[in-house]
Amino acid sequence: MRAILDVILIVLQLYVWVLIAAAVLSWLVAFNVVNPHNQFVRTIGEVIYRMTEPVLAPIRRILPSLGGLDLSPMVLILIIFFIERVIGLYIYPYVF
Repeated sequence: MRAILDVILIVLQLYVWVLIAAAVLSWLVAFNVVNPHNQFVRTIGEVIYRMTEPVLAPIRRILPSLGGLDLSPMVLILIIFFIERVIGLYIYPYVF
């Protein structure tokens, strides 16, 4: 059982890094640092979008509109940190 919890914690940490990569890539595209018409950048962006959008879309519907500021990745990262804390403090110590 501990191995399953360890895998869950690792997957959650990897997903946080994917969310950070999505935010950084969106900033780089917005400020014209990278060319979104480049095939490599487009492929990376599409992969990251497909990994994050199913989870971020419901959060975006709940959050109020703040103009051009998207806080849904930050909210999701806080939710993931909360889940990790619950697993680490309340579930993991009691698994034999």
